[in-house]
Amino acid sequence: MKTNIYQRILLYTTLCASIIMAPMQSALACTRILWNDNKLAVVVGRTMDWPESTQPVLTVFPKGMQRDGGQLGPQTVVAENPARWTSRYGSMVTTVYGVGTADGLNEKGFAMHMLYLTATDFGPRDESKQGVHAGLWGQYFLDNAATVAEALELMKGIQPVMVSVDGMKATVHLAIEDATGDSAIIEYIGGKPVVHHGRQYRVMTNDPAYDEQLANLARYDFTNATRQTPLPGNVDPRDRFVRSSYYLQMLPEPKTEREAIAGILAIARNASVPFGAPNNAPGTLYNTEYRTAIDLTNRRYFFELTTTPNVIWIDLSKFNLKAGASVMILNPDNIQLARDVSAKFQIAEKTPF
Repeated sequence: MKTNIYQRILLYTTLCASIIMAPMQSALACTRILWNDNKLAVVVGRTMDWPESTQPVLTVFPKGMQRDGGQLGPQTVVAENPARWTSRYGSMVTTVYGVGTADGLNEKGFAMHMLYLTATDFGPRDESKQGVHAGLWGQYFLDNAATVAEALELMKGIQPVMVSVDGMKATVHLAIEDATGDSAIIEYIGGKPVVHHGRQYRVMTNDPAYDEQLANLARYDFTNATRQTPLPGNVDPRDRFVRSSYYLQMLPEPKTEREAIAGILAIARNASVPFGAPNNAPGTLYNTEYRTAIDLTNRRYFFELTTTPNVIWIDLSKFNLKAGASVMILNPDNIQLARDVSAKFQIAEKTPF
């Protein structure tokens, strides 16, 4: 029984931090949108799309956490030269099935998001580099990097590790950003890292690879756009990439944090997958389960479960992030939750990972 659970977890955390089960086709959909050119705050939003609940838990980690990039629960998934580290920074994350991080922000205003990409190929195991299984790849950066530049430097010493369960491979690419507005998209194509680093890389979805997404976007001219301007309207990742890019350039300058978060969530909702919308094969579904928005400037994390009517948020400054402090958790699947829920977190009986 336990083995089956951890197999499901392993696949989930390494596919857009989702779980892939044998009967399902491995196609997920998520969207990340970064708004880094307004004068108020750097904010970012993302959607998490999957056909069943991922059991998301909002989790606050203090600094000083001991981690092993080769372990997934009781399973050793990186046997040779696994990365082992002590976290330098506290973080606020959304976990999946208790063993991986899909999305998060650390106390320095650095954030990350994992999304699915079919073309991902981490290459053969290079044991000269420390191995981190893909479910902890993003958490490794949250624990150790204050900026995008630091994360990219750290990446030179590690290798994300592909895993396979029941014949199904797990693949992800990563979006990272920091409080200065710097951004990077990290993909592994043909066994080699491909990095798009710069403030201009603000939107990310899934397939195809990022170079192809940018080439497809270049086909569109949004000069002097009106409501008659043609836009692709389906939930295919190419369509969501173009649509998100279009609406992002139209956002009005925010006067308050409320307006900034409302703006980024409006685009995330437009890029979301409605309940019942078909996947890339008839009869397969992958609706949006939740949306997040992060104010990197003020270290606040917003969360919207699609089956509840309220947006909730967490203020990272209200938590004890010193080494030795408790790990704090909150289950967001509660229709009574609303507004700032920082005070509603409870001590975790068991550290997720």
